[in-house]
Amino acid sequence: MTGSSPLLFTGADWDFEKVSRAYDAIETIAKGEMGLVTYPNQIEVITAEQMLDAYSSIGMPLMYKHWSFGKHFARDETLYRKGMRGLAYEIVINSSPCISYIMEENSMAMQTLVIAHAAFGHNHFFANNTLFRQWTDARGILDYMEFAKSYIAKCEERHGHAAVERVLDAAHALMSHGVHKYPRKRTPDLREEEKRAAERRAYQEQMFNDLWRTVPKKAAAKMGSQELAERKRRLGLPEENVLYFLEKLAPRLADWQREIIRIVRKISQYFYPQKQTKMMNEGCATFTHYTIVNRLHEMGMLSDGAMLEILHSHTGVVFQPDFDDRRYSGINPYALGFAMMNDIKRMCESPTDEDREWFPDFAGNNDPYGTLRQAWADYRDESFILQYLSPALIRKMRLFKIHDESDSPHMDVAAIHNERGYRHVRKALARNYDIAHLEPDIQIVDVDLAGDRRLILHHFVENGMLLDEGETIRVLRHIANLWGYEVRLLEIESGTDVVLKTYEDVAPAAEL
Repeated sequence: MTGSSPLLFTGADWDFEKVSRAYDAIETIAKGEMGLVTYPNQIEVITAEQMLDAYSSIGMPLMYKHWSFGKHFARDETLYRKGMRGLAYEIVINSSPCISYIMEENSMAMQTLVIAHAAFGHNHFFANNTLFRQWTDARGILDYMEFAKSYIAKCEERHGHAAVERVLDAAHALMSHGVHKYPRKRTPDLREEEKRAAERRAYQEQMFNDLWRTVPKKAAAKMGSQELAERKRRLGLPEENVLYFLEKLAPRLADWQREIIRIVRKISQYFYPQKQTKMMNEGCATFTHYTIVNRLHEMGMLSDGAMLEILHSHTGVVFQPDFDDRRYSGINPYALGFAMMNDIKRMCESPTDEDREWFPDFAGNNDPYGTLRQAWADYRDESFILQYLSPALIRKMRLFKIHDESDSPHMDVAAIHNERGYRHVRKALARNYDIAHLEPDIQIVDVDLAGDRRLILHHFVENGMLLDEGETIRVLRHIANLWGYEVRLLEIESGTDVVLKTYEDVAPAAEL
């Protein structure tokens, strides 16, 4: 930088002074013009190998050891070295301070882009979205991960790698079935988790003794409906959080095994909001970086060359392949999210009569950033699409609804671009982002206390979609390993209670 040039930087090379200057300019626009509210930022520059390592350990700065992380690292590194895949320009951690990893291989233009995208776009979404505020403890997660890493390392020293790995393998297989889907109480302060561990162990031991002390003998008479209802009430059944049930009530688990299950369950719960807000989160971050870099360019702080480099990357991120393109793999969440954010801004500033009819609450209010901030705070992907997807954007993206039956030789066009069709398209698209329909509904429904303590689970089948048999048996084996006794799964048609398939008793694997 020389003289009185307003440019933040020239050339591709970056240094910390340039990064600091760009960060200050981005922050002025993000907070002063867009009204974003964020956690404190911590920006760290890492190498490609460190980025691959972060990939393998689910993007957390601290993580316990497990063989699966090494497997993912080896696979990703091989693909990267052979030029068969690229790396993300950044990784951002939902923590306070919010940690943003940026690649040292990035040019200065790309560092500017990813700081706006991650340190302010994602950061604002983490700090303000209701799901994240309800389910995660951003201030305590780093301390908790440090506790988890040290705790599992101590377990490996005391009980052996094989014993710890057996528990972790089973818990990892059940991570998607280890979350509470509805609020029960305020998210605890994870920084105090180590302090509460001893108290939990004492409570669990007392609860375990009281429950299994009264188990009837095998020859006991069959329980009546009232006794069955009382047993289910005492066990808290049905229970869809499989890891939680096993952690609390599995009769053969030691205290250290329960704590490891709890660690995996807490991590799974921590990422639960991200599964529900992928499109909104990326749309928010992409809209934020696009708005900020354009303002910097308008103010003469970015050169035309830097702006072209940024736009080239941005265009690749929001590219949506056509349905007959070999690259097509569904709707790009960046593309849909960014398009919806821009469409909301358009409707706030220059609405049509159609927009005013469909969105009377905000069309023409001339407050696009305020409207977006409210949407980012109050919705998840499914509800955001139901509330904000406009007919204009449906036409622009050429969306329509197809009805396809597996036993029919033809597909029917069920909704087109008319008033009724817009609503059907919007509802069908929103359903694709509803994790209640994307993940199988599996619940623990009973325990055979009067017999051999068999654990019984039900899978409530939607639209005739049964589980993969091979994968199901492997996962049931993991459940049996934690439970200590046989496990049975029935696949039941939702709404009719017709049993479609039964997985007979899967026993625990032999100890290593």
